[in-house]
Amino acid sequence: MSVPITKLPSGQRPRERLLTLGPHALSDSELLAVLLRQGRKGESALDMAAEMIAEHGGIAGLAAARPEELSRRAGVGEAKAAAIIAAFHLATRARNSPETAPRLDGVADIVRVALPLFAGARVERLLVLVCDAQNRLRHKVFVAEGAIDQVAVPVREILNTVLRHDGRAFAVVHNHPSGDPVPSFDDRRATSLLIESAHTVGLRFLDHVVIAGERWASAAPLHRSTQ
Repeated sequence: MSVPITKLPSGQRPRERLLTLGPHALSDSELLAVLLRQGRKGESALDMAAEMIAEHGGIAGLAAARPEELSRRAGVGEAKAAAIIAAFHLATRARNSPETAPRLDGVADIVRVALPLFAGARVERLLVLVCDAQNRLRHKVFVAEGAIDQVAVPVREILNTVLRHDGRAFAVVHNHPSGDPVPSFDDRRATSLLIESAHTVGLRFLDHVVIAGERWASAAPLHRSTQ
């Protein structure tokens, strides 16, 4: 049976280790356990943290999880799910501050940012990368999710997301779980519609990238190559 964190020697408890040694001394599971605070019957917060990270394929997958997805797990609930989501988003905002935010000046920059967010994804998801007027990344927002190869491109929701976050430019990324990154006819048609709609509301469209594992391709009219 798992030993509750409160029964561990103080030098082994995640919160005490964080306060005495600093966050860099803690493993991913220990950091998550600090957020969870306590586990459930028969499972400590450390055990629960390790299992959650494994279930989502790592920290990047956990960071991309939806609140309702996390809250469904036994012992988590809405309050802990909200705390986890909030912690990841605070970290994202810190990384995307004006001093540290990456610039999305080309398709390779977009791929570098997006690839980790799709690790292990089994269904199509659609990501919007919101940028400022200098193409500096401000927000990463998933706006749609669907069955394999069936996610729609919600143009209005994409533009509303950019405007809601005070964006001036944006890129769109979605994945093909089939393993083939070649954009479909519908992908290219949606891209053309996004370009026209963005121009209408005064936004700058950067690119529409399709990801399949480690491979990718642009669905924008000027890009035809596949990587």
